[in-house]
Amino acid sequence: MDVFEALHSRRSLRAFLPREVAQADLEAILQAAARAPSGTNIQPWKVRVLSGAARQRLVDAVQAAHDDPAYVSDTEYDYYPQQWVAPYIERRRKVGWDLYGLLGIEKTDKARMHAQHRRNFAFFDAPVGLIFSIDRVLSQGSWLDYGMFLQSLMLAARGLGLDTCAQAAWINHHRIVAQQLGFAPGEMLVCGMALGYADPAAPENQLRTERAGLGEFVEFLGE
Repeated sequence: MDVFEALHSRRSLRAFLPREVAQADLEAILQAAARAPSGTNIQPWKVRVLSGAARQRLVDAVQAAHDDPAYVSDTEYDYYPQQWVAPYIERRRKVGWDLYGLLGIEKTDKARMHAQHRRNFAFFDAPVGLIFSIDRVLSQGSWLDYGMFLQSLMLAARGLGLDTCAQAAWINHHRIVAQQLGFAPGEMLVCGMALGYADPAAPENQLRTERAGLGEFVEFLGE
């Protein structure tokens, strides 16, 4: 797949087929992603690739907590701003309601909203779940590198006909993830990711997010 085709066809998919992903493909994707830029070659990424029983154990533990009214979650870090301003809040609201519209979920239907959010913690039924972590001693520059690594991984997956969904939702249950996966002291959860073959019949996979035109975020400077 041409790199421009991979960039334009990459989307956050939220429904996957049960079709297994070949081990050789997983290794090829990760090896390609590892070529992502990294300041002074720090390479801050650590990845756990979950499938089968290992994946299911994590899914069961986090979904049980998500369903427990007495459970109090806390985020590993602030992914979103503490105070929303335009145009970011409008963009966030639009993509949320566009997704719920495709699924037929009304604004007042809290039960279905909960069920849809719960699907994050099954990796949207993808057969492969990826959990990414970083050493807490590393600083903002390494997080920038990490973003490039994640994008490289998602593009490599597209090159092999696979789809992904990067998931910040897992940081709300970082303590359970760390316990289940045996994080080392000082190891910090970055995010999760679903990886597999998209279900073309799923309505949520018809979502196409709008992107701002160049005039909204680019300034070309010459003389």
